[in-house]
Amino acid sequence: MKNDQRIAGEEFAEMVNKVEICGVNTAKLPVLTSSEMHEFFLAIIAGDKTAREKLIKGNLRLVLSVIQRFTNRGEFVDDLFQVGCIGLIKAIDNFDLGQNVKFSTYAVPMIIGEIRRYLRDNNPIRVSRSLRDTAYKAIQVRESLIVKHSREPSLNEIAGALNMPREDVVFAMDAIQEPVSLFEPIYHDGGDPIYVMDQIGDEKNHDLNWLEKIAIREALCKLNNREKMILSMRFFEGKTQMEVAEEIGISQAQVSRLEKAALNHMQKYI
Repeated sequence: MKNDQRIAGEEFAEMVNKVEICGVNTAKLPVLTSSEMHEFFLAIIAGDKTAREKLIKGNLRLVLSVIQRFTNRGEFVDDLFQVGCIGLIKAIDNFDLGQNVKFSTYAVPMIIGEIRRYLRDNNPIRVSRSLRDTAYKAIQVRESLIVKHSREPSLNEIAGALNMPREDVVFAMDAIQEPVSLFEPIYHDGGDPIYVMDQIGDEKNHDLNWLEKIAIREALCKLNNREKMILSMRFFEGKTQMEVAEEIGISQAQVSRLEKAALNHMQKYI
C-alpha cells in the first residue's frame, strides 16, 4: 500500500512539473556530472558516435535555463529551444578539453549567440544584406578567436582578422542589435527591480528651469536631505543610479528604492 502511494506521489509530482517542449518532457531530462561529461568527451574523441547524442541530451537543461531570458519577446518557446539546441551542438563540437574551462561556461555564450542570431533574422527592423553579412562574419570570427585564445577578443582583433576598418565592424554590429525596452528589468535583489531606464543619464539636464515649469519646489522641501540629494543628482545633474550609489556610499538597489519613494512622496504635494 505504501509503495503504491509512493509511486502515485511520484507520478503526480511528474505530472505537475511536466512541461513539454518540442515533444520533450523536461521533467525527465537527465543531468550529467562533471566526470560523466569528461568521459563522454573522451569517448567522442575516440570515435564513439553515441557519446555525442548522450552529451546533447544531458545538457538540454542548460538550453532550457538559457532560453528563460528570451521568453518575454513573443517568440514560441519551441522555436527558441530548437535554436538553442543548435548552439549547444556547436558548443559540443568545438569544445576543447585541453582548455581549463567548464563546458557550461563555454556553451552558454554559444547558445545565447545562436538565439540572438535567430531573433535578429526575425527582427521586423530591416537591415541591409551587406551589413548583416559583415556582422555575421564578425560574430563567426569572434567565436573562433574565443576558441583559440579562451578569452573575449577586442574589436581591433576582430577587425584585423576581417581585414576591415574597426568603424565598419562596429557599425555593422550596432545595426543588427535588437531594440531593448527602457522598462526591461536588468537586476532584481528581491525588492524593487532595476530597469534599463534607471541606468540612463541625461547630460543635457543640468539646470533647474524645469522646476519652475512643473511647480515642484514646494514638494522638494518636504523631502529629507538624502532624498533631495538623490533626486538632484539623478534629475538635475543627469547621473545614473550606479554613479549616485558610488558617490553617497549605498547600493544601487537602495538608490532605486529611495528615488521611487521620494517621487511618490512628492506626488502628494504637487
